[in-house]
Amino acid sequence: MLLVRSIIRPEKTGVVLSELLSAGYPAVTKMDVFGRGKQKGVKVGDIYYDEIPKEMLLMVVEDSDKEDVIKIIMKYARTGENGNFGDGRIFVSPVEEAYTISTKTKGL
Repeated sequence: MLLVRSIIRPEKTGVVLSELLSAGYPAVTKMDVFGRGKQKGVKVGDIYYDEIPKEMLLMVVEDSDKEDVIKIIMKYARTGENGNFGDGRIFVSPVEEAYTISTKTKGL
């Protein structure tokens, strides 16, 4: 099992979640987050924005589903044909175990 964490633009969250659901990946945790990437924030005129609002999507998926999930997020979270700074990041980490509290079952 793998944890797929994606940090994307808030305006892209709806379409990404919709496409993940359509592809058979309904289980997602969504959080509002703030931060900056390699560009160290954004300067608009005289105003410098150090913390930019984003959405973080967390999903635990089977190893075999990783590529499909990443392709969906990359396709629908990207802005413009060539993408833009601030479109986001995807991080993948191993998950050793998962449990469902209500049923006390192990696994997804």
